[in-house]
Amino acid sequence: MTTTPNAVPPAAPVSLPPALTVNGLRASYGRIEVLHGVDLTVPAGAVFALLGPNGAGKSTLLKVVCGQLRASHGEVVIGDRTVGKTSTEKLARTGLCAIPEGRGIFPNLTVKENLRIWTYRGGLSLKAVEETTYDAFPRLSERRRQLAGTMSGGEQQMLAISRALVTEPKVLLLDELSMGLAPLIVSELYGLVGNLARRGITILLVEQFVTTALAVATAAAIMVHGKITQEGSPREMADAALSVYLAH
Repeated sequence: MTTTPNAVPPAAPVSLPPALTVNGLRASYGRIEVLHGVDLTVPAGAVFALLGPNGAGKSTLLKVVCGQLRASHGEVVIGDRTVGKTSTEKLARTGLCAIPEGRGIFPNLTVKENLRIWTYRGGLSLKAVEETTYDAFPRLSERRRQLAGTMSGGEQQMLAISRALVTEPKVLLLDELSMGLAPLIVSELYGLVGNLARRGITILLVEQFVTTALAVATAAAIMVHGKITQEGSPREMADAALSVYLAH
């Protein structure tokens, strides 16, 4: 066998740290504890679906991750940074974007004024934000002077997602993207979620509709009574989730 002298062995593949890690997280509303020691790891680049019945604590978990609600115990780590008492504004600047249940837009501002707010993170021009948004959602171009709160639910959700489109976050939190929307609109929005994932954005999504969520997910977990009870591939979680929903 012929060998090449002083040959350099191929470099080992680089293993990226998890995009989001939650350790022993507990959180309460007043005296009522809602999260009971949640542990969760979301790999970098994943589309992670968090499933479970109403009242399981899924939305509360997202609120803690994005700084809207303080944990009473445990920690949240985004990349290599422990969140601690970091404000929501500082979290956004580190690359975290949350689109909460109920759209997360400014209803009393026009579409264009909402888009202008997306530029406040820095380094974004209104023209660039508008071009990116209207290219993805032509309907919003027709509504640019309309108050956001007077648009349809689907159009409002498009406007909310435009924030993730233009700011290119490292981690995107989506809470009940499909709530109150027609199936055709939901399909369109989740197609866009898939495109965001292909750009390398890590996505943690909470969704009531199991089939919809698992169609785009690369990993999934089930949450019941404030705890993660099962975790695995989308195929593994499909049947498991059905059993959980039927039981509740």
